[in-house]
Amino acid sequence: MEYANHLKEYAPAQSDVEVAEEVAAIRKIAAEKNENIDVYKFCYSSIDLTTLSCNDSTESVTEFAKKAVEFYDKYPHIPNVASICIYPSFVETVGLAVDGSPMRITSVAGGFPAAQTFLEVKMLEVAMAVENGADEIDIVLNVGKMLKGHYDEAANEVEVLRKETDSDIVLKVIIESGALKTPELIRTASLLSMFAGADFVKTSTGKIDVAATPEAAVVMCHAIKDYYEKTGRKVGFKAAGGVRTPEDAALYYTIVEEILGKEWITTDLFRIGASSAANNILSAIEGKTVKYY
Repeated sequence: MEYANHLKEYAPAQSDVEVAEEVAAIRKIAAEKNENIDVYKFCYSSIDLTTLSCNDSTESVTEFAKKAVEFYDKYPHIPNVASICIYPSFVETVGLAVDGSPMRITSVAGGFPAAQTFLEVKMLEVAMAVENGADEIDIVLNVGKMLKGHYDEAANEVEVLRKETDSDIVLKVIIESGALKTPELIRTASLLSMFAGADFVKTSTGKIDVAATPEAAVVMCHAIKDYYEKTGRKVGFKAAGGVRTPEDAALYYTIVEEILGKEWITTDLFRIGASSAANNILSAIEGKTVKYY
């Protein structure tokens, strides 16, 4: 399908200066009203608890997943994380560990993190992750195609991979904002992903030097807002990579709240991809150092 033509229906991105000014204003709001336990509890509940390491094994992932499930009993006063995020080969492993709990399973797929493999391989990987029990799939928009202006090719890959999932599977598309760099490309990638069927747009893989930034989040949330105003379809936002402190989480929470409104403050529309942040947010909630994971 031709997606690039639809871009002209949308206004251009903000300038770097405009984005920086908006981020500065939102930082003040976050510090004044959202760096508190209630917000931290929600941010914890929005985490896709992640292990994406070359050291992952059946044993380590099983232990990781079991700790996430045990959290329900050990911290009943804190809403648990939204999902466990792993490589596709561990979907079945996590499924066995979380069986009988409400925990959702997120699988990266489609040649994560570079997305540089055959489309047929990406399709098979997505389909196998779903077949093995993934509730949510995180794929990467082809950055090379985006940087060279091959917008329809990049979007059509997303459309094809969307078709490998069932309608109830949540599809998150990672735009790798740190590689795209400019507000215009970040906005374009976000819109193309939504045109092609993304349920979420996600900042980054966490596998390159520049991961999530507040500036990229602002641009992406404005794209989500504009898309919603034109189509009536709500798309979620996920910050991932480099989200480490409770204050980081509260800032992304505030960006979403200020640009998209309180109706986006739900785990169906807001996620944080994190590993180290989980312990740090828990520590802020409990008022003492917690090393649960």
